Amino acid sequence: MSDFFLTLAQAPAGLSCFLVPRVLPDGQRNPILLQRLKDKLGNRSNASAEIEYDQAIGWLIGEQGRGVRTIIDMVNMTRLDCVLGTAGGMLAGLRQAMHHATHRSAFGAKLVDQPAMVNVLADLAVETEAALTVAMRLAGAVDRVNRGDEQEALFRRLALAVTKYWVCKRGPAHAAEALESLGGNGYVEESGMPRLYREMPLLSIWEGSGNVAALDALRAMATQPMAVEAVFTELAAVHGADERLDHAVITLRKELGDLDDIQYRARRLVETMALCLQGALLVRYGDPAVAEAFCASRLAGDWGGAFGTLPRGLDTDRILARAYQGAPTNSNSRMAGS
Repeated sequence: MSDFFLTLAQAPAGLSCFLVPRVLPDGQRNPILLQRLKDKLGNRSNASAEIEYDQAIGWLIGEQGRGVRTIIDMVNMTRLDCVLGTAGGMLAGLRQAMHHATHRSAFGAKLVDQPAMVNVLADLAVETEAALTVAMRLAGAVDRVNRGDEQEALFRRLALAVTKYWVCKRGPAHAAEALESLGGNGYVEESGMPRLYREMPLLSIWEGSGNVAALDALRAMATQPMAVEAVFTELAAVHGADERLDHAVITLRKELGDLDDIQYRARRLVETMALCLQGALLVRYGDPAVAEAFCASRLAGDWGGAFGTLPRGLDTDRILARAYQGAPTNSNSRMAGS
């Protein structure tokens, strides 16, 4: 279904990158044989196939023998797409859940005014804002890299791999909770939630599933140590603004200095860096109520194993108002614990 394909293939000087057209300049079809179409869990509008090139024509892109380095630029852009797509999916799921809770009543009150549902929706909102904020930061980095900003190139190299791993990992769990917020209606195809639920795992698999993304982050740390410092420079911009964030950054620096079993600990390290980055961006640019909820739960550990386990004392009214403008609120404050 695409007009061109970037393909790695062997050339005299080694593995190289080629641009393979679907239709040749003379109008003839390039001999690309479809072995089978894949019957996928989701993403069905995007046809996937196993193919065979039979004397197909391809044009060399970049230098011979440097195919991986050449194609990595495309991979980085697609990884950003995965982060943006996941953040967008989170926003879609959150809006569906908020709309349902705003109009559905149970036990004598709207769901949006039920304390247990408030916790779930606020938690989903915090996760969504954290994903959106870091996605926008990375998109800005890509623009600045294209303008020749070398510092941003170092930041993007590591931050994108780290964020791709963590945000895309959070997507399926977020979609599942948003679907469940609609109850049985969320399990019905016409709600749109099942499609969202099927799409989310793909974004974690695309351009390197969990282990690939985590190990690529370790590779970036090992081969480009200045990329690590670029991330810590970003974190240092809000040093002193939140004690919990400061403690998490100190812990991260200590963990990175321990090279024993580092591949075994890869996911844990990358998750910690991703959370520190999200926390720093929310503290610096985000709404204070959202930043407080994020730092209290994700960084200070006052959080359970599922969505809807935020601690008491958070301004959930403000968080939910940001999640869905115009949602009716109780006349009494829903400030948990007050």
